[in-house]
Parts: sequence; C-alpha cells; structure tokens
Amino acid sequence: MRLTSITAALLLAATPLMAQDQMKLMLDWFVNPDHGPVIVAQEKGYFAEQNLEVEIIAPADPSDPPKMVAAGQADLAISYQPQLHLQIHEGLPLQRVGTLVATPLNCLLALEDGPIKTPADLKGKKVGFSVGGVEEAVLAAILAKYELTLDDIELINVNWSLSPSLMSKQVDAVIGAFRNFELNQMDIEGVAGKCFFVEEEGLPPYDELIYVANTDTMDKDMIARFLAATEKATQYIVNHPQDSWEIFSGTSKELQDELNKRAWADTMPRFALRPTAMDVGRYEAFEAFLNDAGLIPSINEVSKITIDVTAK
Repeated sequence: MRLTSITAALLLAATPLMAQDQMKLMLDWFVNPDHGPVIVAQEKGYFAEQNLEVEIIAPADPSDPPKMVAAGQADLAISYQPQLHLQIHEGLPLQRVGTLVATPLNCLLALEDGPIKTPADLKGKKVGFSVGGVEEAVLAAILAKYELTLDDIELINVNWSLSPSLMSKQVDAVIGAFRNFELNQMDIEGVAGKCFFVEEEGLPPYDELIYVANTDTMDKDMIARFLAATEKATQYIVNHPQDSWEIFSGTSKELQDELNKRAWADTMPRFALRPTAMDVGRYEAFEAFLNDAGLIPSINEVSKITIDVTAK
C-alpha cells in the first residue's frame, strides 16, 4: 500500500502543471484608478484562479487599443462606449463584452468662481476640447438644452491640456474632463472647479469604460473567466477600500500621490459590480443619440454592438 502511494506521488510530481491561457489586455491609457479591478485581480491572483495569465499593456497612443484588437494584436482592450458605436460604423470588427466603469465620467468643467454659472452662460465663450466628434456631439446636446448651438461658442483644441487651459483662463470651460481626475487635480492646485454632469444635461447615460473584443475571433470562455476575475476584484474593492487602495498603489510609486488617492475614492462607486451585465436600452439610446447628432449614418441593432459572453 505504501509503495502504491509513493508511486502515485512520483507520477503526480512528474506531471507538468496545466499551462495558463495567455491573454493580452490593452489599457486605454497609463495605469490609473480607473483600472482598479484589473490591477487588483492581477495582484490578488484572481486571474490565476481562472487559469489566466494576463499581460496588461499601456498604449503609447490612447486611440490604438481598439484598432489593435480589431487587427488581432490583442485579445481585449479597455475603451469607451461612445467611441465603440462610431468604430463599428467605421467597419472595425469590435463588440463590447463587459463593463469596467458603469457611469459617465465626462463632464463640462468650468471655474467655480468664473463666469459660467450654467451652460447657458457659454454663449460667446471659449470651450476647450481634446477629441473631436463625440465630444462635440456631447457639447451640442448640452447646449441644446439651453437653446444654444455650437455656432454660439468658440471651440478650441487644447490638445489634452484640459485643466491647465481652464486654470490659465485660455478657455472658459472644457468638455471631456473626467470628474474623478481633473476636478481633483484643480483642487489640489488651489483652483476650485465646477462640473456640469453630462448625464444631467441632456445626454443619455452610458458606460464610460468598457472591454471590447474582436467580433470574429474572440474566445468567449476565456473572456468570461477574465470578467469573473475582475468581478471578484470589484467585490474586494468595495468590501476593503483601504486595503485595495494599498494593493493598487503599491504597484507603482507614481500612483502613491494625493491625486490618485482622491481619484481612487471617487472612482470606486462607479466600478461595474456586474461587468457582464448588459443594458440593451442604454446602448439603443446612445446609438439613437449619435444618429440624431449626424455622427453615424444608420442605427445598428444592439446585438451588433454588445454581446453577453456568458450566454449559452
């Protein structure tokens, strides 16, 4: 009996461990608190529990990740719901497979003590932006609520310098600022800002950050396991906010500052607790919004835009 046990043990030791499935994830930008569930899942071993080895890559250009997924150079990318609608109409084989941040972060940002008390005050004023297309449509929708159009303002491309251009009074307001970052950044520098939240100013609500995959080549089982790991990480973050912050910030000295600490606290309530959950009406409404704005030529079915990878 003892010899049989020893033989079995030797056979087990000689058997190689099952190789983990390798996955390449492209972030939308450098690592920041928006990516909390991904980093915590990595650090806590939740991906490994799902037999996954996830390579997390920050892009040189934030417009690259969806294109890389479409070209088969990555399995998943973190992107934005508004951009996904446009990219599908441009012919990219992409679909949303999960949600990371389930509410808008974008806001129209002005100085607290400045001349813009409501968006109606933008008439004749300068508004900074970084990315054309969607941001202009967002701004147009906000202005329409106050019986204004884009012709009533002066748009200035501030080339990603959103809060600096506002604080220096180069512009009177900026669109595309993230409420969890730019607002905190300004406060830390001693300048109070005021956010007009896009979902309260005429825009249909949407998922700010999503995971997108290649429609033609996605591995649904592998993606479902990835999302299960990030769901577990999100639960951990909600249950253990301080411990999860220490885990997250402990991955890089660059994250251990006041801005990231504040952004972490502001972002936590916005993480998708059910990343695979799909709100059909939300995607229908935003597709219709973009069509009404003239940014897309037709309306796609929701099944072309988003998919439930856990569905049997």
